[in-house]
Amino acid sequence: LAALVVGVSTVACAREDHARVGDLEVSVPWSRATPPQAPVAGGFLTIRNRGGTDDRLLAVESAAAARVEIHEVRHEGEVAKMREVTAGLPLPAGATVVLKPGGYHLMFIGPAEPFTAGRQVPAVLVFERAGRLEVAFEVRPVGAPSPGAGTAHH
Repeated sequence: LAALVVGVSTVACAREDHARVGDLEVSVPWSRATPPQAPVAGGFLTIRNRGGTDDRLLAVESAAAARVEIHEVRHEGEVAKMREVTAGLPLPAGATVVLKPGGYHLMFIGPAEPFTAGRQVPAVLVFERAGRLEVAFEVRPVGAPSPGAGTAHH
């Protein structure tokens, strides 16, 4: 029975850019390549809460950076301001939250080495209710666009 519970709680989908833990479905984790000595790198993904209970992304852990912070960009008039989301990112029941350039996103601060296109950056997403989920951020070339709706799947 324990093996069944573990198997159901963390299920990898048919594609590597899609994983589940509890009621949460995480898809398309990606980043952009960084130049040498870059002090930060961005991380982006989509989290869908398929359950009836709210959850929250509390933290992200990765050996690829000194620390990872959850950030948001707020537009105040014509000025965009970025700030850390210290209380975690809310994931309302039945909702999809997209972390993308210009909105909610992750900041890999103090990368251990440059993020190189074609490589993957391992990380662990820590959720309040669903627990922990290992993911790999696909590093895309500098200037790569956000994945289109055609790359997401359910």
